[in-house]
Amino acid sequence: MRVSILFLCCAFGLISCASSPEPGPVFDNEGGAELTCMRHQSQPPGPRYTDESMRSTGETLSLLRYYTAHGSKPFCDSHKATDFDKQWAQLYVTLGADRANVTALLG
Repeated sequence: MRVSILFLCCAFGLISCASSPEPGPVFDNEGGAELTCMRHQSQPPGPRYTDESMRSTGETLSLLRYYTAHGSKPFCDSHKATDFDKQWAQLYVTLGADRANVTALLG
């Protein structure tokens, strides 16, 4: 009986039956420490940053703070930005931050 009621509620839009997307990784801000170089991001940004309905102010501010303070620093391994790094840097700009802080990452 409960399954039938749930099905009817979903069918008529009384409740949302769509599964929420996985929020994806949390940006690695390296603990917010003072840095002389950056580490590469191991995953691309996910819905927790790209979907406004899932966005957390604290997580977004952490990303913005990190690139504002460290976006012009080299990577610790002396390699160039990876595709994931570039995606995070582009998100930083998309969120309204100053591109000048991540120009070296975006090229």
